[in-house]
Amino acid sequence: MKTVLITGACGGIGKATAIYFANKGWFVIATMLCLEQAKDFENYENIACFALDVSSTESIKKCKNEIVEKYSQIDTVINNAGVGYRSFVELAHDKEIDRIVEINWLGVVKVCRAFIPVFRKQKKGQFINITSIAGLVNLPLGSFYHSTKHAVESFSECMAYELLDFNISVATVQFGNTPSNFQKNVVKSNTTSITSYNELMKKIDGVLAKKTKKNTDLKQKIIEELFNIAENPSKNFKRYTLGFDANFLHIVRKRLGYQMFASLIRRSVFK
Repeated sequence: MKTVLITGACGGIGKATAIYFANKGWFVIATMLCLEQAKDFENYENIACFALDVSSTESIKKCKNEIVEKYSQIDTVINNAGVGYRSFVELAHDKEIDRIVEINWLGVVKVCRAFIPVFRKQKKGQFINITSIAGLVNLPLGSFYHSTKHAVESFSECMAYELLDFNISVATVQFGNTPSNFQKNVVKSNTTSITSYNELMKKIDGVLAKKTKKNTDLKQKIIEELFNIAENPSKNFKRYTLGFDANFLHIVRKRLGYQMFASLIRRSVFK
């Protein structure tokens, strides 16, 4: 039986992925901030839950030690934990900037750093780092979220070169807005006295809400693709872009170049 470790498995795509892998015969190590969030996994004998705060080096170290002491092999680590922050640069708060960097980027870095020695010792392993279409293109009000996702893309590609000799594969997965708890929990700038900012936030909220409603079947596609990637690790670094929105934006950005793409976005948002 293969084993997968999933961060941020208490809800949304993380929880659904954990259940899907378990139903497919994998043993799942589901990690989350608080074990009180593990109630939905109680009826699964092949799901074990561990407390993990990916923003804490000490928490990662403690969790890893508990896991390797109990389980002899881990085949795949899926770095799923993440948060959103939709804010104007001028109005951004240090606390929220630090939080998104610590979870979205440094969380991935530190979890990978912790489990590379485990993979090297067993002479195989796989990291699947979930980013976003935000890691490939840049859109309004995404200064902080997009930055962290671009960082994970670069980090993953660089790390993949280092791990080639150890039979450790690295992949990233990007997708657009999908119905889940994620969008509901995105932290946003408060309404201000700056009319332009308020209007732009309202427009972006509307665009994202509309796209999320259309992507009703995307969540299942993501989960199934994560399983396929885990079942068939690629020796070389690979990016997987899922969903019409993500593929469309990625292809258009590459073909149009920055200036024309930016013009397209401005017309779509500021019309």
